[in-house]
Order: sequence, then C-alpha cells, then structure tokens
Amino acid sequence: MKNIYKNSPKNLNKAKKILKKNNIIAVPTETVYGLAGNAYSNISIKKIYKLKKRPKKNPLIIHYYNLEGLKKDANINKKFLKLYKKFSPGPLTYVLQKKKESKVSSLANANLKSIAIRFPKNVVIRNLLKQLKFPLAIPSANISSNVSPIKATDVIDEFGKKINFILDGRRSKIGLESTVVSLYGKTKILRPGAISHKKIGKILKKKISILKKAKELQSPGLLKRHYSPGIPINLNCKKTDGKAAFIVFGKKYKKARNVFNLSHNGSLKEAAKNLYKILRKIKNLKYKKINVVKIPNQDIGIAINDRLKRASR
Repeated sequence: MKNIYKNSPKNLNKAKKILKKNNIIAVPTETVYGLAGNAYSNISIKKIYKLKKRPKKNPLIIHYYNLEGLKKDANINKKFLKLYKKFSPGPLTYVLQKKKESKVSSLANANLKSIAIRFPKNVVIRNLLKQLKFPLAIPSANISSNVSPIKATDVIDEFGKKINFILDGRRSKIGLESTVVSLYGKTKILRPGAISHKKIGKILKKKISILKKAKELQSPGLLKRHYSPGIPINLNCKKTDGKAAFIVFGKKYKKARNVFNLSHNGSLKEAAKNLYKILRKIKNLKYKKINVVKIPNQDIGIAINDRLKRASR
C-alpha cells in the first residue's frame, strides 16, 4: 500500500533523512504506532501537535535508544535505574526532572520542569533511534482523543495522505500505550499499562498507587476523554439490546453479528491486544452505541478499564 514502507536498510535511511529535515513520519512500537519527530526541533514538535490536533498542554513522550542519550536531557535517580534495569527497553515511560541544559524542545514537555521518556523495545524503532543523533518525540499516531493505531493501515485510517511515510513494523505486540510512572516528586503511576503498579512496587520495594485525578498533565493519557471511537460507550453491561455493538470477554458468550469478543480464552493480554482493533472495527461498521461487559480489574485489565473509562466520557 502506498505510503507504507517495509522495514529495510534503504527505508530506514529514507526515514532518517525525513526526520533530519524536521518532518514527521509514522513508526511502529510494541505498544501502539506513533508519529515521530525530532525532539530537539521546535518545528517538528509544532508539526506533531498540528497533525494530531493535540492540546499544547498535553506533553509528549521522548524516545531514546539508550541511557547515553538520556543523560543530556534528564536527571537520573536510583529508582529510575532500578526500574530501567528490569523493564527497559519496554513499555514503561518514566517522568523525570528535565535538565536546564536539555536540548529537548520545551514545547514537547509543555514547558514543565519534568520530562516523560521511554526506551521502546520494537526492533524497527530501535534500529532507527540507534542511527539518529537526536531522540524522537513519539505520541500515538491518531487524531487527539481518538482510538490509537496498532498497525500501519490504522495510521492511514486516521490521517489519509497527511502522513506520507509510514514505517511498517507489523501489528503492535501489546496494543495499549505504555505504563507511565512518575519518579519526579512522589512515585506514582500516572497511566496504567502492561507493566502493573504491583510489578513496579516489587522492584522499588514499596507500595505504588495509581493517580486518580490529575492536577496537571505531567504525561500523556491524563485527559478525561481519550481513546474514543466517537461512539457512546456503556460500561459493565450484562447484556446488549441487540442494536448496540456488544464487547465481551470470555468463553460464555456465543458468536453473533453484533458480539465482539476481546478474548474467547479469557486472556487479559489478548484482550489488551484486541481492544483498539475491535473499537476501530465497530466504528468502521457504523454502530451507534457500544455496550461492554465488566472486565477483570487486575494486571493489564486495569489498563483496559482505564482506556474504556476515558473512551466512555
């Protein structure tokens, strides 16, 4: 398909040239697909916000290949090093104190004293980051508040011809955005994801809480309305009315035209991977309403419920 480029040395080189000119491309990560731009360039950051129609107060996550690149931009602490050793590269975003001498555009972190950073695990984006002399700001490749893309064609679904270079890395392995942990001030989870607050607490040897209400947007994923297919969503439903799309979970639900099962086997990992795929499918089938059964609120189920709650507002 036009605008989608396979992972190859030739296409990675093309991507690098586009980014060096402060233009924007779409890239794969293990969480979701993202829009990538030079994090050191005001021009690139402005283009990202404009493309996404994203509120300027909502900061971006800055993606690095390794620790060496990060040291110029953020103050590293012991908690970070413990978590980095265990979970990075991977689906964990850290909020740290931004260094005054950092080259990261102040637009990218919404003029905050903190900065959200991540080391993605996906091989394609890692190979690209390794070849660049600057980190990449990579928010999800969707219009702000819409469903996040989990494959290259989803990006076209969102932006059409506005993005003319999409680097293909197949379907995102996890399918939900990264966990965000704040290590600037009190340690807390700002956004739940594949790495649970319990796993983080175990490494830090302390109880970690999940933020319930945000006073300021320290990271992405804190807007009240987010991840939405643009259709009313009713949560914790026991049945459907026959007209609404019915999102279910587990073996007890029979196949039917309006029934969409996140995981027949009752796997929360599979449910997370399928959530955005199903929400996008329901949207494209032009349903007027979505009913969702109760999803177990444990492990990555906490993240699924967070996304559904924000999508329902």
